Amino acid sequence: MAIESFQPPPLSDGRGTVHRLPRRADRRSHTIFSALQREIVLGILPPRSVMLELDLADRFECSQSTVREALLQLQEEGLVNRMPHRATHVVDCLAADARELLRVRHDIECRGVVRALERFDSLLRDSLLGDVEAMRAAAIEGDEYLLSVHDRQFHLRLFGAADLPSVQPILVRCLIHNHRYKILNSRPNRELMETAERHFTITAALDTGNVEGVQAALSHHISTIVDFGPSIIRNDPLPMAERP
Repeated sequence: MAIESFQPPPLSDGRGTVHRLPRRADRRSHTIFSALQREIVLGILPPRSVMLELDLADRFECSQSTVREALLQLQEEGLVNRMPHRATHVVDCLAADARELLRVRHDIECRGVVRALERFDSLLRDSLLGDVEAMRAAAIEGDEYLLSVHDRQFHLRLFGAADLPSVQPILVRCLIHNHRYKILNSRPNRELMETAERHFTITAALDTGNVEGVQAALSHHISTIVDFGPSIIRNDPLPMAERP
């Protein structure tokens, strides 16, 4: 199976120009990072499992320094815990963590979409619809991880239009952990196509240009990703643009 390499999506500056975030690691270490990320998200590398640099170097036929770069990327996403001169451990996947990250994600996306809507154009719309079609294709193939890659890309692309680059890394971490928790705790053979097509509600709301409607669509989408019960998202009013 080919390794899917997730990269941050192009970010719109509101004028039809897109910018791609630079990759900090070389191509080989990023490939290893992508392979290990996939295994962690799918539970092939289960929570609390041990990862040794030497074993990984043998597996991927590369140097330990290359493996170390990949593990540092995983650590930045909070997927592994690295101890100096000791083994690396896959972090646990706890409901308490997932709940708090979901709340943070909810606030980030529902606030950011106010700014994103000001820059919403046909180019961004087409790109978002392209992400949904990529999710649908992954669903047809039964590839839940690839679907999650394009799902994350959809949300990062929309948030990117808000032009809040210092906040985006926080959203990246929230997304990967939300998806990991969902995959590891959902029933087998979930409806992947339903997961993909529920994003059409967001694009339809964006087409209306109505801030309240878009926020409501995003809020419902995020709060129903995993069933934590009715109180997962506090009942505060949705964050609106500042009024004069």
